[in-house]
Parts: sequence; structure tokens; C-alpha cells
Amino acid sequence: MKEKVYVLDTNIILQNVQNLSRISDNSTNNIVIPETVLLELEDKKKLTNELGYYSREFARLLAKMKIKEIDYKTGFKVVKLYNDEMTLHIISKDKYESEIEQVHLSESNDKRIIEVAAIAQDYYKGIQTVFLSLDVYARTFALFKGIKAETLHDDKSTVPKFEFVKYINLDSSRFNSLDGSDIKKFDEEYSYENFCYAFESEDGNKAYSVIINERINILNDSDFKSLQVKPANLKQKLFMKAILSDMFELIVIDAKAGSGKTLMSITAAMRLIDLGHYDKIVYVRNSIESLDRGADVGYLAGNDEKFRIYNMALQDTLEFIAKKHLKKSENKENKESIESKISELTSKYCIETLWPGEARGRTLSEAIVIMDEWQNSSEKTTQLLLSRLDESCMAIVIGSNRQIDNLYLNKYNNGLTSLLKQTRNKHPEINMFAIELEKAVRGKFAEFTERIFERKR
Repeated sequence: MKEKVYVLDTNIILQNVQNLSRISDNSTNNIVIPETVLLELEDKKKLTNELGYYSREFARLLAKMKIKEIDYKTGFKVVKLYNDEMTLHIISKDKYESEIEQVHLSESNDKRIIEVAAIAQDYYKGIQTVFLSLDVYARTFALFKGIKAETLHDDKSTVPKFEFVKYINLDSSRFNSLDGSDIKKFDEEYSYENFCYAFESEDGNKAYSVIINERINILNDSDFKSLQVKPANLKQKLFMKAILSDMFELIVIDAKAGSGKTLMSITAAMRLIDLGHYDKIVYVRNSIESLDRGADVGYLAGNDEKFRIYNMALQDTLEFIAKKHLKKSENKENKESIESKISELTSKYCIETLWPGEARGRTLSEAIVIMDEWQNSSEKTTQLLLSRLDESCMAIVIGSNRQIDNLYLNKYNNGLTSLLKQTRNKHPEINMFAIELEKAVRGKFAEFTERIFERKR
């Protein structure tokens, strides 16, 4: 494999410091860090979110490296560092062509980084120089300068197609023997990712099931009899049956907006607490608000007013459930009674919110942990949260790869996708379940936007 020089944009490091080792390929390739990247990382070191964590990780990496030499050239200098795994060259220009404009700071920094990439292309003559960035605009600036530009290879990797619900044609005479039977008697090609089955016969018989420990558990409407909020469609029913069975420690849901994923999760979790299986619900929402706003507002545990936007999805869900309770009890549905009911539900089910940055140092026990908007979480945050759970917990991870807002992630490398990929394998430590909720249930506006905007893709 030919040696290459990779000039890194800041976002490559902020996406995951481990990217450096992969790019270096055991020192086969040289890694160039522009001075501007160092300044951007320095600026983020004090953040309490994931970006701050990776900035500090990179600083620790630099501190452990040895200086090989400093090469002074006309107009720029190169600081050459190394360790057992990689070689890092930091390039600084004496004077930049691009002026720093505070109103366009990101664009100004991008242009200065590209200036260093142009120097690298000349400095490492005979070796292919590649500018590496997650930002398509920065890559375009590089192309304008005649510099080869790429994104990370995992941007181009494939997400496997999942068959979470498998359809089987079956003779009507066999339907009575389905419940409790070994799935392999009815499907010799069963694989671990087939979490649910739809059995259909030519004469119109239908049965649906969740597979638990390779046995068929038939779906019945009586499964949801005691719930305040009932599932509205087949996928929701299968999802809730999986939670209510309490046989899966990790449940992963890829669901489009308006599909009821948060509402179904909270409702089923409440039922399991009613049955005495768990003590509390811990709601973790990883979104751009939680990544950025947490540092901006100085968020601390219990500071709900400052961080209200972070918990809006949970609040909306609790309000919906509260209204259901009030209608059933024929209480007057006014603002005061709704707020009182929400407070009652929060207390009864010990519902607490957790910002990902608060998780370090904690151990969660006897809890159903709902990790929402997980398409905006990295593998590192996913590892952090799941490693806080002891064996008495259940984790429900929900998100949508159609709504990724994190600039440092994409549908191939985020925490939700990483967990979805793991559902193809059987794991000795935990039982996993996964399903996709693709039907919007919010009503006519959700159906309208789905029909108009999504089906054109």
C-alpha cells in the first residue's frame, strides 16, 4: 500500500480521536494537523460535552508524543512528532492569505486549513496529499485549490438491510400449534435478526409473533389490555410486546418522526414498573440541544428551567398520557389538573432525566433507561451510557437515521446504527431486540408530509 499524506480537518478529530490510528495505518501514512485545527480544538477543550472530551483526548495524545525535529521553511514551519503508532506533523504558516472574520469564522478557518493543505502538497512532493474532512464545503474549497479531498471511509460504508419482521406463508392447519413452538419448525432459515414473524395462509388466516429465545410468542390484543395508551399498528404492537415480555435487555428502534416511539416506550416502561419489575425510568435524550446547549447554559442536574428544550419530547409524552388518565377518570381536563397529573406520574414512576455528560461516575440500577434521538450519538457516548447500566436494567434505544443533526456523525457511524448492526449477532451477555417503526401516527399532517416529501426520494 502506497504512503499518503492526510491533512485533517478539525471535525475528523472531533468525530472520534480513534480516527487518527486508523488513518495512520501503523505509521504507513503521515498525518498533518494544520495550526488552525489546534486552535479550534483548544477552544473546545473546556466544553463538558463529547466535543470537549475528544479535544482533551487529542491534547493528551499530543502531550505523550516525542518531537523528532522542527523544520523551518520560508513562510512556514513543520513540527514533527511521533509515537509507536503514528507520525504527526503540525504545520504553521507565518502569514495567512485568509483574514479572520468573526461573522464567518468557520469559513475563515476552513480557508486557512486549506492553505496548509496546499503547503503540504508542495512540501511532500512525490507523495499523494489528501485533505480529509466531514464537511462538504471544506472539501469543495480544497478542490478549488487543486487538492484531492475525501471524507472518512465509513461515510461510504453500507448499512445492512434488516429483516426484523419476516413473512411466512403457512397452511391454516398449522396455526393452532404456533404459540410456544420452536421457530425453526416453521422456518428452517430462521436467523437471529428475525425478531418478529407474520404468518399468513392463502385462505386469509393471519398471526403475528415476537420470537423470544427462539420460541414463537403470538401477539394478542389482550397483551395491551391494561395499558393507558394502546399501540395503533402492527409494528407498535410487536415493539410493545417485546418490552412487556421483559425478556430483552437491549431494545433498539429505528423509527421515523411521528411513529410513536417515545410514547410507546414510556407507556410500556410504566407498565413494567406497575408490575414491580423495575423501580424507575431514566430518560436520556441526545440531540444537538444536549451536545451544544449543555455547555452554553451551564447545565447542572435538576436545572430543568434552563434546559427545558432538552426535555420537551418527554414533557409532551407525559402530557399525552396525563390527558388519557384524566379522560378515563372523568376529571376536568384543565391546565392545572394536567400539570398535577404529570407531577403525579413523574413521582409514581420515579422519572428522571439524564444528560449524557452527567453519566460519568454513575451506576444505574433497577431502571428502564430510554435513550432517545440516538442517531445523534457517537459510539463513544453509546458506550459511556450503556456501561453505566448494571444487570438489573433494561435499555431502550430509539432514534431515526432520517434526522441526523450532529455535524460529526452520519447514518453509517452513529450509535444507533452501530447497535442496529449488532442485532444480527447473538451475544452471550444480553438479549437484543430490534424493529423499525415506519408508519407515522400523529395524524393528517404527518401523513401529508410523508406522502408529499418522503416518497419522492
